[in-house]
Amino acid sequence: MLYQSDALSVIQHEHGIAEIRFDSAGSVNKFDQCTLVSFDQALQCLQGMSELSGVIVSHNKADFMVGADITEFLPKFALPDNELSEWLIKANDIFNRLEDLNVPTITAMRGFALGGGCECALASDYRIATSSLVIGLPEVKLGIMPGFGGSVRLPRLIGADNALLWITTGKQFHAQAALAVGVLDAVVDHEHLQHAALDMLRAAIAGKLDWQARRQQKKSPLTLSAVEAGMCFATANAMVAAKAGHHYPAPITAVKAIEKAAGLARDEALMVENKHFVKLAKTNVARSLVGIFLNDQNLKQQAKKIAKQGKDVQHLAVLGAGIMGGGIAYQGASNQLTTVMKDINPGALKLGMREANKLLNKQLERGRIDGQTLGETLINIIPSLHYGSLSNADVVIEAVVEHPKVKAQVLAETEQHVSQDCVLASNTSTIPISLLSRSLTNPERFCGMHFFNPVHRMPLVEVIRGDQTSEETINTVVALASKMGKSAVVVNDCPGFFVNRVLFPYFFGFTYLIAKGVDFAQIDKVMEGQFGWPMGPAYLLDVVGIDTAHHAGEVMAQGYPTRMAKQQTDCIDIFYQAQRFGQKNGEGFYHYGRDKNGLFVKEIASSAYDLLAQHYPVDAVIEDEEIIDYLMIPMVNEVLHCLDEGIIDCPAQADIALVYGLGFPPFRGGAIAWLQHLGLVEFIAKADALSHLGSLYQVPESLRQKAIAGEIYY
Repeated sequence: MLYQSDALSVIQHEHGIAEIRFDSAGSVNKFDQCTLVSFDQALQCLQGMSELSGVIVSHNKADFMVGADITEFLPKFALPDNELSEWLIKANDIFNRLEDLNVPTITAMRGFALGGGCECALASDYRIATSSLVIGLPEVKLGIMPGFGGSVRLPRLIGADNALLWITTGKQFHAQAALAVGVLDAVVDHEHLQHAALDMLRAAIAGKLDWQARRQQKKSPLTLSAVEAGMCFATANAMVAAKAGHHYPAPITAVKAIEKAAGLARDEALMVENKHFVKLAKTNVARSLVGIFLNDQNLKQQAKKIAKQGKDVQHLAVLGAGIMGGGIAYQGASNQLTTVMKDINPGALKLGMREANKLLNKQLERGRIDGQTLGETLINIIPSLHYGSLSNADVVIEAVVEHPKVKAQVLAETEQHVSQDCVLASNTSTIPISLLSRSLTNPERFCGMHFFNPVHRMPLVEVIRGDQTSEETINTVVALASKMGKSAVVVNDCPGFFVNRVLFPYFFGFTYLIAKGVDFAQIDKVMEGQFGWPMGPAYLLDVVGIDTAHHAGEVMAQGYPTRMAKQQTDCIDIFYQAQRFGQKNGEGFYHYGRDKNGLFVKEIASSAYDLLAQHYPVDAVIEDEEIIDYLMIPMVNEVLHCLDEGIIDCPAQADIALVYGLGFPPFRGGAIAWLQHLGLVEFIAKADALSHLGSLYQVPESLRQKAIAGEIYY
């Protein structure tokens, strides 16, 4: 053993070959500060070896390197620019040390090699992997760009066009795709990886492979003519700007950095990367996206701990074969759960099976599954008209019509036909779980399990604890959500739970603007284009369904009469009475037709304007910023009320629930992250300026106290 630490070891092979083997004391290899220091010391040790002939970089764990430890490096983003820059220079010196060894080097990998792990591999002369390898530079998804030389080495290795695709999309690639573009030099079977790496290294040592030329290529300027460079980067700039938009600066910044560094040698090019990385690290976008990543990791860790204490679910049943029921059944079956889909209507069962079949065929068309998987998944869904089919169910999810009496009756009947340890869950979106539990003999085995539509796309599930729900029930349902590929947030019971409860104040803010005479299309344009929501409030109401929103609004008004009871008829009521239900019947705030693929096409509906003009003034002049205030202040205030009441545990869970459940703009990090970026004092001033609109705009006292004390949420 030439060197050993908690992060790695250096092993001596025959004929002067040394192997740096990453093997962190933790569950995965990642570039934390300890690993970087150990890597540097190991390389310095090798530099001092007179008999060194070649170096292999490898690993003991399942994955080569999952990337940098963002939890450890995030505080460095807050350093002054010059200090962050100096830290990056020192980190890059380590990778340069590997690249500058006076002997050939090769990296042997399997599993994940992401971010800093990919950049480490790029610093070696050759790369070899098994077919299990997943490699990439996903930094733009965190609002930053490669900072350990990835934007310098990758274009010189595989060409600017390919490198720009890798870096600006942040996609991960499998071994064969990496081999095809030249990131890898070979792909071998797992059992042959070590021998193949040694054979390739010996060939380089013997002069059969020109490793010096390979290395020089990565250290030299890009070989692009002026015309080629102009076309390459102009195209990349246009494509990235169109796809990423102005809310996400990292992809376009990476293009600019690669373009500026193209004519420079490695060391000068690394300084260009350094400068652009520092700029991105200081943005609120980076803070927000890193925050979401950390919140997601924390949520998954908590779910994993909770799931260990829950019952392992093998048999699932879904009551109701509508869009939601069919989607839930599909989600369970596609994750290898035997899933009964029960309904009282044979036609509904056919519709539910058709929905599952449609989703599976889309997966097949996109190459994500094969025909065998499609068939096996469909076999996992068992349509049924009888309660007897529920006898083996570990969990039954009720997804019938959103009506308290209907749901209570179905749940009570179901309880009579399931085993004593079966858990019942309701997919209700607004009805309190404690209310529904009154119909049950064993309310401790009942909770809410609120999926979001469309089920197969939306990652969030709200798990709602009723006033008598046992912890074992919560643990089992969290375990089920994880098994179904969903992120579960546990919330306490209240009307609307968390996500819908904070959504309706946002809708009420929209109705206030409409009553003021503001154009709904302008509101949508501001909230989509400027704030970043995937859909503006008018469009979202059409998609949710005006009838659904009208019903849910009544539930919210009963639950929170002080803040959410209506003082007069609003635009949702007006559209509901006119039977303009949105996409359901083609007429809402917008008119909806279908294109040749059967997808909805949204058009401005003059009839909607005519209807509104009968009740409200028209063409009110308002600033974009005021539109944002009208909608976002009520939502943030309600999130704060939920935190104060203990409906949701912490700001991190609140923010991740809004991003995953509502599509809250990820670059803003969630409602509490947005509040903090805006500034507590600034937010309070904005809310106070609109307080005449009612209690939805009056900030909780807890926020005022936090602002006075100079405290923050994160």
